[in-house]
Amino acid sequence: MTYAFKHIVLRILNVPVSFTTTVEEFIAHDSMKISYTKQPLSSELFIRSHELIFEQGLSDLDINVQDWGATKCFFSTSDKSNLPFDIFAATFYLLSRYEEYLPHVKDEYGRFLATESLAYNKGFLHQPVVDIWAYKFKEILQAQFPEFEFPSRSYNIQPVIDVPVAYYFKDKGLLRTFGGTVADLFSLRLKQLYHRYQCLAGFKRDPYDTFKWIVTKQKQTSNKFIVFFLIGEYSTYDKNVNINKKRFVSLIKYVGDYCKIGLKASYLSLDDMPTLKKEKRKMEATTNYPLEASRNSFSKLNLPETYRNLIELEVKQDFTMGYINHLGFRAGTCTPFQFYDLDYEVQTPLQINPFHCVDYALLKRQSLLDKKQDLERLMQEVKNVNGTFVPVFHNYAFSDLDRWKGFRDLFRMILESVDEDKSN
Repeated sequence: MTYAFKHIVLRILNVPVSFTTTVEEFIAHDSMKISYTKQPLSSELFIRSHELIFEQGLSDLDINVQDWGATKCFFSTSDKSNLPFDIFAATFYLLSRYEEYLPHVKDEYGRFLATESLAYNKGFLHQPVVDIWAYKFKEILQAQFPEFEFPSRSYNIQPVIDVPVAYYFKDKGLLRTFGGTVADLFSLRLKQLYHRYQCLAGFKRDPYDTFKWIVTKQKQTSNKFIVFFLIGEYSTYDKNVNINKKRFVSLIKYVGDYCKIGLKASYLSLDDMPTLKKEKRKMEATTNYPLEASRNSFSKLNLPETYRNLIELEVKQDFTMGYINHLGFRAGTCTPFQFYDLDYEVQTPLQINPFHCVDYALLKRQSLLDKKQDLERLMQEVKNVNGTFVPVFHNYAFSDLDRWKGFRDLFRMILESVDEDKSN
């Protein structure tokens, strides 16, 4: 209950909240107050509580989603309640990722699919419903307590740059370069073969080496980018440059002079704590800073194990919560929140920063105009509730390769959206 209240009231509405179970203390309080129980005490603002908040363990819930203005809600309440649903139980359900603990179909990488979620199936994945609910709740509070002054918050962005492969041709070692050359010859990719050796000879910039452009963009904006480098060992899933290569270490240090650096945890480290620990130590040795943020390879999450491992390693922030193939709000919010461990029934120190858009999802749109419109719509949803928009772009999305044409413009659009909001 405390967890859900704090997200709505403290993190979104910026209003401090305290709790009491003493009726006399509640009645004596002469400012804004609400009762959250089965029956109202007197004429205060009352929200009827749903049993989900007070139960232990998990149960297979039958959820009936209904309309509430231009949005959706669930866990409906009685007529006496000032809200048509239990906003706190519904918020808890979405933030705790309750549905991801229940049996569900996974994709080939073991990921929870958007199509398995309540938000997708009931048509509200495109909205930060928790934040929308909070603002509607604020209107009800303001009507009841007109003398109370609410603090304001403003729209913000947290750009994320993902670097699973720093270079397309360079620093791949003799064996991988030879393998690539043979593959180019057999497939008659002569143009690519020519580019490969132009890059290796230093006559041409590597197509994935977009880091000067990224740093230039960072210098032009006050919103700090966070750049996640994959430094895990070569495997079937992860194929980055070896962290022992001097050029790669220099690159991380160069980018780290301007942007925040995070660890992109390798696919194999997600189920192997010693490997994850080793990668964390390597990254800290490279940057000379304690590692604060991580993001998983392939955006794979195993709840709650993934997050328990990060907590044990004292990583403070995660940027994996989102969908690869769909734009939208996996946890129903555009406000960072703490991970709640449902098995242990405890709020943890790990901050979850859900992402709302990844470049791969935009690739599916036919034209650049479609991509821009979808991105604009998504950002507008976040602006409407003064939230934090978190986009994920890969370093190669800023390359000159045909499939990524126009993605630099999309990224610029996101950076400029903050200035637009301030001028409005």
